[in-house]
Parts: sequence; C-alpha cells; structure tokens
Amino acid sequence: MKKYLNTLFVTTQGAYLSKDGECILVNIEREVKLRLPVHTISGIVCFGNITCSSFLMGFCAERNVSISFLTEYGKFLAKVQGPVSGNVLLRKEQYRRSDDIEESAKIARFFLIGKLNNSKTLLQKSVREHSEKIDNRAVNNSIEIISSALKHLKINLTLNQLRGIEGECASVYFKVFDNLIITQKEDFIFSERSKHPPKDEVNCLLSFVYTLMTHDIRSALECVGLDPAVGFLHRDRPGRPSLALDIIEEFRSFLGDRLVLSLINLKQVKKSDFIYSDFSSILMKDETRKIVLTAYQNRKQEEIIHPFIGEKVKIGILFYVQALLFARYIREDLDGYPPFIFR
Repeated sequence: MKKYLNTLFVTTQGAYLSKDGECILVNIEREVKLRLPVHTISGIVCFGNITCSSFLMGFCAERNVSISFLTEYGKFLAKVQGPVSGNVLLRKEQYRRSDDIEESAKIARFFLIGKLNNSKTLLQKSVREHSEKIDNRAVNNSIEIISSALKHLKINLTLNQLRGIEGECASVYFKVFDNLIITQKEDFIFSERSKHPPKDEVNCLLSFVYTLMTHDIRSALECVGLDPAVGFLHRDRPGRPSLALDIIEEFRSFLGDRLVLSLINLKQVKKSDFIYSDFSSILMKDETRKIVLTAYQNRKQEEIIHPFIGEKVKIGILFYVQALLFARYIREDLDGYPPFIFR
C-alpha cells in the first residue's frame, strides 16, 4: 500500500532517466541529480521534454513500474508498462456490462451520485466558512439545483439523461466557482471551464491536478485487474482511460478543486508563476509544477475515515480502495457500487 503512494514526477526539461543496477538515475546536464531504488516507487510521470533509456523502460516493465509521458500542459501522451495482469474473468464481466447500455446507465448513476454530492458539499462548506466574502445567493442557488438533480437520480434514467444532468450540474457548479477564490481575486479570475488549452491560471491548475489524479486512478484500476479504458459514463474512445475518468468524477471537488483553491487562497501560487504564450494559452513554470506536485503528494498523505469501509486511510489510497470496491461490485460481491462521498 505504501509503495502505491510513491510516484516519481520528473518536470525539469531536458532530464534523462537511465538505469544503474537496481536503481533509477535522473540526469540533468550530464549530472546525476537523483538515484532511486526501483523497489521504492510504483510509477514514473514525465512532463514535457524528458527522455528515458530503453534499458530503463525494459527494467521498469519487468518490475511493474509504469512510465507515463505527458505534455507540459499535463495532457497524457503514452504509457510504458509490462504485461497486463489481473483476473481475466473480471475484465470479461466488465466488458459485458459496458456493452449493455442499461447496465452502463445504472453504473454511471453511482459515479454521478458521488460527484454531485461532493460538489454540493464543497459549495456548502464555502458558504459556512466564507459567507461574508462570497455571493451567498448565487452559491446557494447552485446548491439547490444540484440537490434537485440528486433527487432525480433516484429514478431510472437513460445514459443520455444522466449525461445531461451531469453537464447541467457541472455548468452550474463552475458558474459560481470563482466565489470560492477568496484571495488574489484580481490575479486569479475564473469565468468558465476551459481544457485544451487552459485559458487562465485557474484552469491551468485544475487541468494539471486532474491529470495527476487520472494517472493515479488508472494505476489503481490496473492494480486490481480492471481495464482503465472501458468505462460506463464515459464511453470507449481510442487512447482514453474511460473508467479512470468515471472514477475521477467522485474526486474532482474533494481532492482536485479543494487543492487548487487551497494553493490560490493560501498564496502558495501567484500570477507570476505562469508563462503566457502567443496562442492565448498558459503554462506553469517548472518551479510552479514542483509546488503543485509537492502539495498534491502531501495531501495524499493525509488520513480520513473512509465513509463505506469505516477505516482510517490515506487520501492517496482512496483511489485504490474505490477500485477494489468497484471490482467487488463487478464480481457481484456487493449489491451496488458505493461511491466516495465526503462530509
């Protein structure tokens, strides 16, 4: 479990990763900056212009250490891993259920229940703690709309109807998201969600953190034998980890949005920490990425009581716990999938 938490993030442009015995070396300008025993990590994530030796990639594949390559924006490009492991019967059942549209709708509903509850909780928390600094009327109106949508989820709906509810609630949620930024408001202005590329600093941070979460969820799904590419709310598309995108819906507000808001409101990141290109897109500086990565890793070390299993777990383990619960549901060991809902 501890090993799963350990991911090596490489952000320094021009870095070269190689193998030396049982260790991974990180070379920058022909100087070894880090030497790490392979057994201490479970994954490597490379951002931008990072290269790896073929010997290292083969070595990591043998040791079940995945290597993911992302752009500087944090967009997933490719992944190197060894032979896929896991229960073939579990995956066959996952494929059968994904091919059944009615069953897919039933499962997608679980993910949306988690997402909407957690989105509502974050907005309610903002009203309780910062009522004098936000537009309470607008935020409370969004809370009411999301609450109403949750009631609709109690009845059987088609997959398209569920997607419609998800899209409407996401729009309502992000419409008031700027209220949750209570410091540096002149420097961090959020009007709408933009992804590829992000058009403002807040979207840049959100996209980056969501990418980190998707990588961790994808690894957790693979660990328990599920296929990350076969989802239910998100349908099959070449190169897209659809099931990981399903699971992340439960965690966007709880982990991703709260982390970004904390970084801004505590002034751990500033407007000067970003690079502005000629194409109306924004990048984080190398040092900014390191700040975000450190904050993300530190948050993963915090402990909470899991609402379903009732045990104290580190936040970084939550993805693994949810993957296990989903696998148990697919195997019919559970009557339903219990989404992660925080209070």
